[in-house]
Amino acid sequence: MEKRTLGNSDLLITRLGIGAWAMGGGGWAFGWGPQDDAESIEAIRTGISAGMNWIDTAAVYGLGHSEEVVAKAVDGVSDPVYVFTKCERRWNEKGEIQKILKAASIKEECENSLRRLKREVIDLYQIHWPEPDEDVEEGWGAVAELQREGKVRWIGVSNFNVDQLMRAQAIAPITSLQPPYSMLVRGVEKEILPFCLGNNIGVISYSPMRNGMLSGSMTRDRVENLAADDWRRRNPDFQEPALTRNLELADLLKHIAAKHGRTAGEAAIAWVLRNPAVTAAIVGVRRADQVAGVIGAAQWTLTGPEASEIEDFLNSKAVMA
Repeated sequence: MEKRTLGNSDLLITRLGIGAWAMGGGGWAFGWGPQDDAESIEAIRTGISAGMNWIDTAAVYGLGHSEEVVAKAVDGVSDPVYVFTKCERRWNEKGEIQKILKAASIKEECENSLRRLKREVIDLYQIHWPEPDEDVEEGWGAVAELQREGKVRWIGVSNFNVDQLMRAQAIAPITSLQPPYSMLVRGVEKEILPFCLGNNIGVISYSPMRNGMLSGSMTRDRVENLAADDWRRRNPDFQEPALTRNLELADLLKHIAAKHGRTAGEAAIAWVLRNPAVTAAIVGVRRADQVAGVIGAAQWTLTGPEASEIEDFLNSKAVMA
């Protein structure tokens, strides 16, 4: 699989990485419903065997559980694999999520992640959200100090806007930004992606299939039967009036992809990878068999007419950014 250098780092990453959000399991505010750890581990190992060389997780996914699953999955794996994780989202004894960017908290989080991941150093450590905004400088300064101490190799951010990126850059270089980016979420195109491209900040896009909506396997019946604790029940893209439009978009992607022996999910990911600012994309997989439905996106480029057909649909249906 093609690899690209991530921003100012020495990390040579594949164009697809394994997303471990859903692997945190259910029972927390942004869970995806029940998840079997054995299936998660098999999915990760299948992804690695297929060529993906990095995994993206976060401390808050499953309130620490996703990091523990990742540690088990990579234990004993001979293929070199990078592990990326995030800080800033913490939780209390009731499982309530808190937004903390204080330096002491960031450093404690790093130690906790190192322990759960069973690693001596984290390859890429990212601030999950720039919240609270007034503490961005303190939080980024703490992350930069962790890099100087050798606890983390490279440092990045997630969900930052241009102003916040500039404020962080004034303190220490940013290796990467992780923004949401898909056909249904395009707010980063106008300013954020060009800024990253012009400032050697790598971009690893998350949710290129919009939380499975554009995977090709989502149906109205499946949406209606999502687990009670699946956060997507609260996602407007899984509710009317957007639902009908989004399922129609997925059908279009199926039609385009079928001409190439690909899946709708691969079309959605390939569309994201067309943007020159995007270094790589995170693909969430919950089972080993799902890897086959996304892996081809790394070797497939949409044609100009195909991209135009998608853009015409988006414009005609007034898909919101």
